[in-house]
Amino acid sequence: MSNNPLLDTTGLPLFDQIQPAHVSPAMDALLAESEAALAKVTSTDVAADYDTLSLLLDVPTERLGRAWGAVGHLNAVADTPELRAAFNENIPRLTEFYTRLGADEQLYAKYKVIDVQDRAEGVQQRRLTPARRRALDNALRGFVLGGAELQGEAKQRFAEIQELQAAKSQAFSEHVMDATDAFAHFASTDELDGVPDDVKAATRAAAETDGKEGHKLTLHMPCYLPVMQYATNRALREAMYRAYATRASELGAPERDNTVLMQEIVALRQEEAQLLGYANFADVSLVPKMAQSHQQVTDFLRDLARRARPCAEKDMAELRDFARTECGLTDLQAWDVAFVSEKLKEARYAFSDQEVKQYFTEPTVLQGLFGLIEQLFNVTISPDTAPVWHASVRFFRIERAGQLVGQFYLDPYARAGKRPGAWMDDVRGRWKRPDNQLTQTPVAHLVCNYAKGVGDKPALLTHDDVTTLFHEFGHGLHHMLTQVDDIGVAGISGVEWDAVELPSQFMENFCWEWDVVQKLTSHVDTGAHLPRALFDKMVAAKNFQSGMQTLRQIEFSLFDMRLHAEPGAEGNIQALVDAVRQEVAVNIPPAFNRFQHSFSHIFAGGYAAGYYSYKWAEVLSADAYAAFEEAATPQAGVLNAEVGRRYREAILEAGGSRSAMENFKAFRGREPSIDALLRHQGMA
Repeated sequence: MSNNPLLDTTGLPLFDQIQPAHVSPAMDALLAESEAALAKVTSTDVAADYDTLSLLLDVPTERLGRAWGAVGHLNAVADTPELRAAFNENIPRLTEFYTRLGADEQLYAKYKVIDVQDRAEGVQQRRLTPARRRALDNALRGFVLGGAELQGEAKQRFAEIQELQAAKSQAFSEHVMDATDAFAHFASTDELDGVPDDVKAATRAAAETDGKEGHKLTLHMPCYLPVMQYATNRALREAMYRAYATRASELGAPERDNTVLMQEIVALRQEEAQLLGYANFADVSLVPKMAQSHQQVTDFLRDLARRARPCAEKDMAELRDFARTECGLTDLQAWDVAFVSEKLKEARYAFSDQEVKQYFTEPTVLQGLFGLIEQLFNVTISPDTAPVWHASVRFFRIERAGQLVGQFYLDPYARAGKRPGAWMDDVRGRWKRPDNQLTQTPVAHLVCNYAKGVGDKPALLTHDDVTTLFHEFGHGLHHMLTQVDDIGVAGISGVEWDAVELPSQFMENFCWEWDVVQKLTSHVDTGAHLPRALFDKMVAAKNFQSGMQTLRQIEFSLFDMRLHAEPGAEGNIQALVDAVRQEVAVNIPPAFNRFQHSFSHIFAGGYAAGYYSYKWAEVLSADAYAAFEEAATPQAGVLNAEVGRRYREAILEAGGSRSAMENFKAFRGREPSIDALLRHQGMA
């Protein structure tokens, strides 16, 4: 057992040594350690004292969380049948423990004593720092939402529900990954007329790897999207669209159908809400968020839909007209939209995404991004070494004045066995450890899925890929630049879910600044920076179809909120999807479209009754960025180090130690306004 890499939590995870066979023995040991700690702290001979509880309980449970986090991460980025089996075997055990921990009456009672003692001292004499006070308030709320006040059968059923939800969400995620990986279409070169050369080269290499002729097309985004945008072969686009839009549904392989799982997950959430005394799960989900009620959220979404609709209708009318007059398509179908949109954009703005992509070479993008972060936030980023799970993964460190601030892994490329999408996750949080009084520095995972370079060429990123990379780095900076020493409210921990997208969406804005973009670009063949004329075309096209895109996000958000706010909605999910589309969409997909069957954000990713957060936080991020725009000068542009310092201190460093609104007001001196968002999206 002593050589089990999962039990070594002294430093960074030993990703290169972790094997599926290590998982269960490690969980045996770490769960036993955490169980013993829980038994000890809830005994009568341990006083209700914050430091004591943290030392005796938080140290072993953080160790458990870190080891299980490493397993979960590998399951998402390096999936194998053996690892999946080990992961799934242990999910129920981990869920059961954490559910019991979050609902332990004796532990809850001790936290309540600490709360009473602290409040009795008066504001001036309080024992707890403001950060600890916030962490304690969050913990007390967590106990209530975790079922600590339930009794008997209700408590038992609550625990069962948590286990069932965990297992079903994991199955949902696996079905999406497997359905994505299972599809392959081998196309001839002729079939790929119009598709960019770098995509053809990558798909040709993929076919060769499989020992096949032609080009291997998959549903992974670096392949799927360019085919939809550029392939002149309409039948190919339709085949690809149908495969993508019906993933993990009843229209595909029965063993990967998510239909029943979705119904079960939503029904379990509703039952959980009722046990906790709420009318619906949306109300439970919103307790720790900025928004006050599901009605407030739906009103916000519908107001935004009303504002965006004229723009969206204009976008759609232009698209249909162009399809008819320039592309010979009198019946614009879903599989034509990306293709015609790209053609319209090229005609209107005289450039293509493919032309732009040649300038965003990965090494230059990373160099420019790191330079921006260094300039704004007074840090240095340099390569570092750590055990990794794949040869393409890199590791970096962030320092300020020679002191380590944080570290991160970057896993950039799409591959089989890796979950689609992009995300940031924490490896460990900043913490002044109670066991050795040393400050543990934060470490993050930054994961993308763009296409790897072919041959000796570097990876080429679309401007969307660049924006995604900046987005995830925003999350990463929020986690890594924190100066809070209490792990429960350091970095992204304890931040309201509908504010957690503020730092990520904030970073996206820099992808539209000329001074920044110059430093992100170096043509793959000539090394030249992006020409100003091409950049101006990109800016002119920035809000191209922004009305349609806004309504699409509102469609997803409204569906999610209504699904969790209307008991019984799980009985006919498709009918709800259709109703929401009829209300807000201008581009209604075909009847066979089953986007909800792969909507992992809400069925497997923590965004249930929370997908609106992206639009909600956009208001905050646009307004925060406006501070940089207001301070811009001809010399420095928006890269104002003083505003960067204020933003870093008020928002990034403060993390969850105070409310998101307090953080925002500390930076802007007022509450947020929607004006900047509408202006940024061309809807003001």
